[in-house]
Amino acid sequence: MENGAAKPVIVAIDGPSGTGKSSTSKAVAAQLGLSYLDTGAQYRAITWWMVANGIDIEDPTAIAAVAGKPEIVSGTEPGNPTITVDGTDVSGPIRTQEVTSKVSAVSAVPDVRARITELQRTLATSAEAGIVVEGRDIGTTVLPDADLKIFLTASPEARAARRSGELKGADVNATRDALVKRDAADSSRKTSPLAKADDAVEVDTTELTLQQVIECVVTLVEEKRAGK
Repeated sequence: MENGAAKPVIVAIDGPSGTGKSSTSKAVAAQLGLSYLDTGAQYRAITWWMVANGIDIEDPTAIAAVAGKPEIVSGTEPGNPTITVDGTDVSGPIRTQEVTSKVSAVSAVPDVRARITELQRTLATSAEAGIVVEGRDIGTTVLPDADLKIFLTASPEARAARRSGELKGADVNATRDALVKRDAADSSRKTSPLAKADDAVEVDTTELTLQQVIECVVTLVEEKRAGK
C-alpha cells in the first residue's frame, strides 16, 4: 500500500446466538484497531422502542407503520459500544427477556430490516480504518461485498451452556430450547434470513476457547489485509 495506509477492511461475522460472536467481534476489532458494530443490538433497540410505545408485536403492519420513528444511534468503539434510542441509553433495557422474546418477530418485518440495514451500511462505509460487523445476515444481505465473511457455529448444547452461563443460573435445557426456537425463526424468515454466505469461512467454536476463536479470526483478517 502507498503511504503506509492500509485500506479499510470490512469484516462480517454471522452466526446463531451463543457462538461467541459478540465477544469475538469486540476483541478482534479492539486488537486490530477497527470499529465494531453489534447489529443485534440495533434490532433489540427498535424492539424495545416498539414495546415501550405499546405497538402490537403480533401485527407486522403496525410495526412497519412506525419503523422509521425511533432514532437509533450506535457507538462503534469496541471497548464501549453504546446504543441510544431518541437520546436514551438503552444498552441495559434491550437485554431483558421481554425484548429477547420479541426481537425475532420485529426483525422479520421487511420495513424494519430495510431501515436497520441502511443504518448498518452507513456505519460500515464510514468507518475509517474498517469495521467488524456482527449479526445474522451481514455477509449475505447487509454487506455482501465485505472483505472477509466469517460464519461462527457451535453445537446447540455448547451454545446453551455458554448462554446460560451468561444468564446467571438459567436452566440449560430451557436456554437450549429458546435458542433453537429463535434460530429457527430467524433462519426461516423471508427477509434476510440467518444464513451462511457462499464465500464465508465457517469456524466451528464448539471445541474452542474464546481466545482460540479470537486468534483464528485475527489471523484470517490479517491474511486478508496482506492480500493472501
